[in-house]
Amino acid sequence: MNVCRGIGILMLTAVLAGCGPVDGSKAKSSGPDRFYLSIGATLIGELPPNNNAVEKAIEAYTNTDLQIEWIPMSAYDDKQRLMIAAGELPKLVKLAYTPDYISTIKAGQFWELGPMLKDYAHLSVLDSQYYSNISVEGRIYGIPIVRDLGRATIQYRKDWFDRLGLKVPVTLEDWYTVVHAMTLEDPDGNGKQDTYGMVLDKRYNQDVSSMLTRISVSQGGPNKWLVEDNQFIPEFLTEPFFETMKLFRRLYTEKLINSDFIVVDNNEASKIYDSGRAGIQISGGNAQSWMDKLIKTVPEAEVDVVFLAGPDGNRLPGEPGNAGFFAVPKDSVKTLEEVKQILEFLDKLFDPPMQMVITRGIEDRHWSDSGDYAEILDRTLDLREVKPYRDLLPNLAEYQQSIKPVRQPELYQKNQEIGKMNKEYVVENPALTLESDTYREKGKELEIIIQDAETKFIMGMIDEEGWRAELSRWQEAGGSQMCREYELANRSRAAE
Repeated sequence: MNVCRGIGILMLTAVLAGCGPVDGSKAKSSGPDRFYLSIGATLIGELPPNNNAVEKAIEAYTNTDLQIEWIPMSAYDDKQRLMIAAGELPKLVKLAYTPDYISTIKAGQFWELGPMLKDYAHLSVLDSQYYSNISVEGRIYGIPIVRDLGRATIQYRKDWFDRLGLKVPVTLEDWYTVVHAMTLEDPDGNGKQDTYGMVLDKRYNQDVSSMLTRISVSQGGPNKWLVEDNQFIPEFLTEPFFETMKLFRRLYTEKLINSDFIVVDNNEASKIYDSGRAGIQISGGNAQSWMDKLIKTVPEAEVDVVFLAGPDGNRLPGEPGNAGFFAVPKDSVKTLEEVKQILEFLDKLFDPPMQMVITRGIEDRHWSDSGDYAEILDRTLDLREVKPYRDLLPNLAEYQQSIKPVRQPELYQKNQEIGKMNKEYVVENPALTLESDTYREKGKELEIIIQDAETKFIMGMIDEEGWRAELSRWQEAGGSQMCREYELANRSRAAE
């Protein structure tokens, strides 16, 4: 994947003429081309204030009236399914590359965008790998929200580690030792047993951020699928994955992780970390965000970040290179003309002035010009008003030379550097872009069988025999057929 090549062209094709203000003012065009755009958005962290300066600047520049529906990440998929069934989706919606959404795309509920992309300066030059990783039967139905291909890092309370004489975990036994110590040995020195080494939420074993996958890969396991002699073997049939599950079963049994994890959403788990009650996590976000929130409660706290590594060195699961993609539903967008307006909006977001607003905010409110750098004026304001849009909207600002870099704290810079270097250590998912009818038709059902079985095993509701029975149920429900379809698709691709 040649990201740099795509970005270089991106900059050469930036179209800036005739665009509106980007200072967050209330000045808005009232001309006939102004259009209403509703967006379904995942919310990670705080809800941004109504009519905030960032959103106003985006509206002014793109000549839109935005109506963003912020939905907590933990509830997003459930609400999306209800809106899809009712035909009540917003005009632009963020989807994940999952069986449910692929099925709705194949059912003809979203506009195919691929043939139109050539007409848009920025959208047409995004590296083809980004589009390939969200394609359905070779067709493009969305605009990827581009992210690094390998984001997982270990983030931890360095002050706790120093106080307890701990080292960053490498082996599974190391993980046990670290979590045990930070739960039972009073790492915050308050004389109470009120901390956890690690906190899980109910999505702990789902999608690319699965804690089980990340730790299993670090221990030598595959990323979702292992290919041996063209046979596709799911990760949960491999030894590293099973040993990882046994680690979490041990942690749960000894009450070293939160026993209510099956009902805790992502925001609740984050609040426990932010309040100074948990010590280590594997995250795709920047450790500086945790640090900024943590020091409000624990001013003397210190966070550090390192590569995710195992006995054989740095090793992490590769990701699709996106945080989902934007798609246009046919139920809410009826005409090709309106589809093109939406694509024009998305294309304008890649203009340098918009990339600056999306990632930095508004000059003299969120950042100031400090020569070679953009200086963040208030990190709390940045988290509240800028980060939601930085997380939601497409951006490549960190790779664009024309975007003034932010002078960031050392921890932030260290996390960024690790993220850029991670691509050297990623383990790819060999089935990521392979076609399987069973996956599309039964993928969600099959995932639920295994995810529920993992939780039952960790919680001690089933033993190893029960786990094997669940594996057999998965195979009989379509898992074995899905493996064969991936094998055939892989052979077909190799023969092309």
